[in-house]
Amino acid sequence: MQQLPYVVVTNPHISEVYDLYYNAFDQLRKLKEIKTLEDNEKLCDIIRHNLKGHLTVIPKLAMGILECGGLMDPQDLDKFMNTILTRIPEPEKRIKRTHAPKRISRRVIAEQHLSLTETFNSPYFSPGAKLSESDFIGEVFIKCSAKDVITRCAKAVTALARSTNGPDAPIPDVNVVGHLDASFPYILSHIEYIVGELLRNSVQAVVERHQKQRNPSPAPPPVEVTICEAQEHVIFRISDRGGGIPRAELPYLWSFSKGPQSAKRLENLGQVPRMAATMEELHVEDELGRADLKAPAAYQSSLSSLTSRPPNLRLGMGLPLSRVYAEYWAGSLNLHSLEGYGVDAFLQISRLGNKNEQLVTRASMDSV
Repeated sequence: MQQLPYVVVTNPHISEVYDLYYNAFDQLRKLKEIKTLEDNEKLCDIIRHNLKGHLTVIPKLAMGILECGGLMDPQDLDKFMNTILTRIPEPEKRIKRTHAPKRISRRVIAEQHLSLTETFNSPYFSPGAKLSESDFIGEVFIKCSAKDVITRCAKAVTALARSTNGPDAPIPDVNVVGHLDASFPYILSHIEYIVGELLRNSVQAVVERHQKQRNPSPAPPPVEVTICEAQEHVIFRISDRGGGIPRAELPYLWSFSKGPQSAKRLENLGQVPRMAATMEELHVEDELGRADLKAPAAYQSSLSSLTSRPPNLRLGMGLPLSRVYAEYWAGSLNLHSLEGYGVDAFLQISRLGNKNEQLVTRASMDSV
């Protein structure tokens, strides 16, 4: 952030994020070495405080980037956004002191430490338990079922679509086929955010196209989800018949900073109710139906308010942010649009934690 032009750093949203990071660093650097459980509890209190304070970082960064669109090259702004979230700088521009992990890495490490501490303090904790006997290792869900993820997200997206378009509005079904028994270890909030964004886009596109037809059929065409399991990864293909993506928007699909709807995106970001709201307050956990999987954490998810927003409140950051999260875990996200017909989204999830994993992206990040 210190390498940005001064006029960009003085943007109120970016300046607020800078202060959050600086204050967090200032708090953590003053901590003494953790030697006792009491020391660890003090560390956890600081981590919880900072996690709560940093809930608004992503939307505030997005608002700052949009407001600074005329002050920097859009490609440089997108590069900055990607770098501060996950990616490493270009090799020729690396600076030795910038060895700290990026935002997502920091948050994952912090949430994992809190979760493991909570497990340790739980009356049900068994120090000798084997990995195969546990559903969760910290925040990582060991037995993440691909079909269950689609089912939970489809239920939540459908409920949000009905609340926006009316209870009697025709909402497309979400059909799931393929390798329905596929499973993989993953952080639930990450995979549900990505899948939720893709299903949200598909369902809303189908609803809007169906409403515009002069003689619509009784039911809109369903959204088809195909699960493909391989030795090293699991692939989700989400296909809809929502008319495809307008050609004018295609160059900006993965951009945080530029696009034909930039002004509207900035307005919507300002309207998102309570960016720091918890999943319990927004009832997202109940809609996702996973309250029985893991007890609510003592901290809040930075993705919860984005996941729960109504589908007509478009922020313009769902696709680029979803790709950032997918690539963080050595996966990928690509879209193929047939204008006038529909969109196929391909989400590849790498199988983590086995000897066949391909972690070229993560290895290159960790080497910095």
